[in-house]
Amino acid sequence: MTDRQVMLITGTRKGIGRYLAEYYAKKGYIVEGCSRGTPDFESENYTHHNLDVADEGAVKAMISNIARRHGRLDIVLNNAAIATMNHVLLTPAATANRMLEVNVTGTMLVCRDAAKVMMRRRYGRIVNFTTIVAPIALAGEAIYAASKSAVVTLTRILAFELGQWGITCNSFGATPIMTDMIRGVPQNKIDEVVNGLAIKRLGNYEDCANVCDFFIRPESDNITGQVLYLGGIT
Repeated sequence: MTDRQVMLITGTRKGIGRYLAEYYAKKGYIVEGCSRGTPDFESENYTHHNLDVADEGAVKAMISNIARRHGRLDIVLNNAAIATMNHVLLTPAATANRMLEVNVTGTMLVCRDAAKVMMRRRYGRIVNFTTIVAPIALAGEAIYAASKSAVVTLTRILAFELGQWGITCNSFGATPIMTDMIRGVPQNKIDEVVNGLAIKRLGNYEDCANVCDFFIRPESDNITGQVLYLGGIT
C-alpha cells in the first residue's frame, strides 16, 4: 500500500505516452504504464504492462494487479490509440473495426475497470485523449476522427455516471505533434491543420502535460465532462 498517488497511462511505449510516463515518474507519482511493446526507458517509479487495451481480460488483470500492489488508483490518462489516414472509399472494414476497437472500446475498458478501484476511495481523475481533427473534420481521417468523437461523448456521459463517487472525467485534443502516429501524414495536410489554428504552430509534449496537470489537480474537483482543444479550436 502507498500514500503516494498512483497513475495509469496507456500507450507509453513512445510519443506522448512515453513523455508523460517519464514526466510524472520524475514528479514522484507511482506510474503504471501499458502498451503492446516494451518502452526503452526505466524509472524506479514506473512499472510497465505489455498488453492491448482492447483485450478485456488483459485490462482487467492489469488493473487488478495495480489495485492489489498499491491499494489504490487515483489517475488515468487514456492516451493509447491507433490511426491511419485513408479516404473513406479506400478504408477496409478491418481497418475501421480495429481503430474503433482500440480507440473507443479500449478507452471504455480502462475507464470502467479503473473507476471500480477509484470508487473505493471516492476519488479519481480520468483524462481521455481525443484529437483536433474531429472538430475540424479533416479529410482522410474519417474513422479516426469518428472514433475520437466517440471518446468525447463517452467522457461526457462518464462524468455524469461517475461524479457521485468523486471521479472527474475530462478530455483534451492536442494540435499535431511530430509523433510516429502522424509521420505518414502528408506535409500539406499538417500545414492545413496548423494554418487553421488560432495559434499557428505544432504542438509539443509540454502542451499535453500542462493540460493533464490542470485536469488531475485535486482542486479541479468541480471540472468534469469537459473537452479542451489546444490551438484555438472550439
